[in-house]
Amino acid sequence: MTDIKRVGVLGCGLMGSGIAQVAAAAGYDTIVRDVSQQVWDKARAGIEKSLAKFVEKGKLQPADRDATLKRLQFTTTTADLKPCDIVVEAVTEDLDLKNTLWKELDGLCGPATIFASNTSSLTIAAMAAATKRGDRFVGLHFFNPVPLMPLVEVVRTVTTSAETFQRAFAFARSLGKEPVAAKDNSGFIVNLLLVPYLLDAIRAVERGVGSVPDIDKAMQLGCGYPMGPLTLLDFVGLDTTYKIAEIMFTEYREQRYAPPPLLKRMVLAGMNGRKSGKGFYDYSVDPPKVLALGV
Repeated sequence: MTDIKRVGVLGCGLMGSGIAQVAAAAGYDTIVRDVSQQVWDKARAGIEKSLAKFVEKGKLQPADRDATLKRLQFTTTTADLKPCDIVVEAVTEDLDLKNTLWKELDGLCGPATIFASNTSSLTIAAMAAATKRGDRFVGLHFFNPVPLMPLVEVVRTVTTSAETFQRAFAFARSLGKEPVAAKDNSGFIVNLLLVPYLLDAIRAVERGVGSVPDIDKAMQLGCGYPMGPLTLLDFVGLDTTYKIAEIMFTEYREQRYAPPPLLKRMVLAGMNGRKSGKGFYDYSVDPPKVLALGV
C-alpha cells in the first residue's frame, strides 16, 4: 500500500467504473463522481456483475466482494473529491471538458493531491497547464477491461516531479497492475504502435487486400494475436478509434495516424462496433456475421 488512502474517480463509464473497482478491491476508499444517479446505477450494476464473476471463478471471496462494494461511494458533486489523495479522470476525450473539471478540482483539493488522467491520446501537458499543480500531474492509462488487463502506462510530462511520478507508479502497482513508464507523447507507448496497425487493417479492407474475416484470421493465426484487428476495432469502438486517430494526426501530422475514409463513413452511419450492434460485424446474431460494407 502506498501513502495514498482515498481515491477519487472522475467519470464512471466503462473505464472509470473499472478503475473504481480495482481501487476499491485494493483496499482504497473510493469516491466516484459522475453527472447523474442513472449513470452510477449502471456503473454499480456493472461492478457488481464483474465482482460476481470473480467470486464464481474462485478468484475472490464473497466477504472481499462485499468489502469492495462498501468502499465505493458515488456522487454528482465534484467537491466531494476534495479529501482524495489522488484523483483519476476518465471522462470522454474532450480536452475542454477535462480542463474545466481540472480547474474546478485544482481549487478544491489540497496541495498534496495528485491529479492523473486516463486519457489514451491527449497529452498530459495539455491538462497540467490548466492547473497550478503541473508538478503533481501524471497520466495513468489503464486498459479495457480494467479489472482484467494488467498494464498501466504511467506518464510523466515535462513538469511532473520525480516524487509524484514515483507515488503514481507505486499506486498503480498497489492495484495489482504492472506499470510501465511512458513519455508524454500522444498515444504514449501502446496506442502509438497500435493505432497505425488498426488503421492499416481498415485500409487493407478498402483496398481489397483480403476479406474482413480473412484479415482477422491471418493476424490471429499468423501473429498469435488473441483477436484480429477488425474484431478489436469493433470491441474498442469505431467512434473511439476515429476520435483518437484525429487527435494523434493533429499532434504528429503523419499519414499513418489519419483516419481512413471507410472509418469515417462507418462512424457517420452509426456503425460503432459492438456497442451499437454493428461495425465490421453484425452483433445482432450469434455468432456475429460479416457485414457488406460496399467497398
